[in-house]
Amino acid sequence: MGIQEIIILALFLVAAGYIGWRFWKTFSNRNSGGCAKGCGCAADKASISKFNA
Repeated sequence: MGIQEIIILALFLVAAGYIGWRFWKTFSNRNSGGCAKGCGCAADKASISKFNA
């Protein structure tokens, strides 16, 4: 395998890993508050229901 094929394979693996990481982060429920951004800054539903009760 030549150096060009190794470079292309490495770039492909990095790109595939990045896409997989973004896909996992999009559908991961970890650190998701109440909004779609997933930053965790919004209040969760349990604290809102306690506040309204």
